[in-house]
Amino acid sequence: MSAFRIRVEGGPAFDCGANDNLVSAAERAGWQLPASCRAGACGSCEGEITAGDFVLPGRQGEGALHCGPARAVKLCRARPRSDLTLAPREIAPVDPKSRKPLAAKVLRIDRLAQDVAVLKLRFPAGVRAKFRAGQYLKVLLPDGAERCFSMANPPQANDGVELHVRQLPGGRFSDLVFGPLQPGDAVQVRMPLGEFFVRESEQALLFVAGGTGFAPVQSMVEDLLRRKVQRPITVYFGARTPAQLYPAAVARQWMEQRPSLRWVPVVSDPQPGDGWQGRTGYVHSAVLEDHPQMAGQAVYACGAPGMIEAARSGFVASGLSPDDFHCDAFVPAAEREE
Repeated sequence: MSAFRIRVEGGPAFDCGANDNLVSAAERAGWQLPASCRAGACGSCEGEITAGDFVLPGRQGEGALHCGPARAVKLCRARPRSDLTLAPREIAPVDPKSRKPLAAKVLRIDRLAQDVAVLKLRFPAGVRAKFRAGQYLKVLLPDGAERCFSMANPPQANDGVELHVRQLPGGRFSDLVFGPLQPGDAVQVRMPLGEFFVRESEQALLFVAGGTGFAPVQSMVEDLLRRKVQRPITVYFGARTPAQLYPAAVARQWMEQRPSLRWVPVVSDPQPGDGWQGRTGYVHSAVLEDHPQMAGQAVYACGAPGMIEAARSGFVASGLSPDDFHCDAFVPAAEREE
């Protein structure tokens, strides 16, 4: 099927096939559109299609035909059905350095929960990797496949990276981390990627994380503490059981550095034998209990798509400006559009 011509208002033009999404086609042409989860969950890629026809494929197939103009279109999902004109939030040339693989070696692997391992990679002597707190990288597998993980270390500690890896059934990289991967083994990565980072303002910061969605939050908070940013910080972390509250030790260190920092662990499914005396329920519900009026907050949320969508809708309904909700959704590799 022939390619369609995609024109960016006031910017470049590129070709995109009918079976390709706009973000990936732009990248192959040398242009970077905002994107993070690439599964239509986080909203980082949203932009306007001012003219032309497109579809938004999902789990149930291609979906209906849409005709521009259309606002808040998830460009990582959109596929053209005619020539299009776009008005994205921004577009920039792809940084060639972001496409160059970077060699690393396994420094250590720590199991912090039954299904979570912290993988620490070290770059060769003298090599530093610049990134913004909250961004992610891609691990390059030997057959060319890629897996996405957020950096958990702050940008100031950039002689390596820390990744939080959850063991998933059939997960190709997680099977390595929980299996044969050993200190000294080589790993290739490509970084930095993503639009999930703290925006400069005077607003109070409210972080919401679930599972290994804590990784970018850890990077952001530690960067803020190192830079002595004085904005109020509250971190909510959701887990199914108390045994999965693996970030608790890190949070205690934060509160020693800044006693005003607030840490709120929330367990959704405690059992009688757990002895859990803390907050229960869904993590976004705990946020709303504490903040019935969300206006004026700056929210940064990371976790499963269901948690992200529940948080977004609940917070906005309680007065949060949609522009103040920033997120990244951790999506299985099979559901990402690359």
